[in-house]
Amino acid sequence: MSLVSVPFVDSTSDIVLHGIAAFVLIVSVCAAAIAFWKLHELPIHKAHASEHRQLGLITILTWVGFVWHWVWVLAIIIAFLDAEQAIIRLRDLWHGDAKDAKYSLDETQGDKSC
Repeated sequence: MSLVSVPFVDSTSDIVLHGIAAFVLIVSVCAAAIAFWKLHELPIHKAHASEHRQLGLITILTWVGFVWHWVWVLAIIIAFLDAEQAIIRLRDLWHGDAKDAKYSLDETQGDKSC
């Protein structure tokens, strides 16, 4: 065997190695495609699980997200964010701070009058 010769050329092991390489390539491409599909369907599955009110919107944004990826990010945000609960929490925080300020104001005025 010389330094310029290539091992396994024109032999049975060459055919077997090419077959194994082709199999590994096909399996890798299929696994990557399935993983991409599962990741891309994540907003729809989350919306179904939480019985989201905007299921149609999330589904459409997910499908459009195959072309424009920023739309898919928007679908993720809508699917994982419950807007109604977020607005209620913001309202409660806003009113909670106002109540605390009112009570602290009443307490300071009560101290001065005593």
